Amino acid sequence: MPDIQHYVLFPNHDSGMRLYNELKALGVKAVIAPTPRTASKCCGISLMIDEKDIGAIRQCSEEHHIEILKITAVEKNINPHRDKYC
Repeated sequence: MPDIQHYVLFPNHDSGMRLYNELKALGVKAVIAPTPRTASKCCGISLMIDEKDIGAIRQCSEEHHIEILKITAVEKNINPHRDKYC
């Protein structure tokens, strides 16, 4: 079974930072991350989240009028040899 990571995608950096701060205040875990190119070529940041928190994240974005493009699942593609030069 592939390892899946969930991302919240935004139309702009401001929306991502606003939601991150609101989630932090609520105690919902989110990590600021570059948007995977397999998910979108738009805004450079996204939030990595746990699947179990999707409902709370959607509710928070609605309550605070923070626009999200989508929440998407992406298969982890970790290359252990990335950026190794020897």
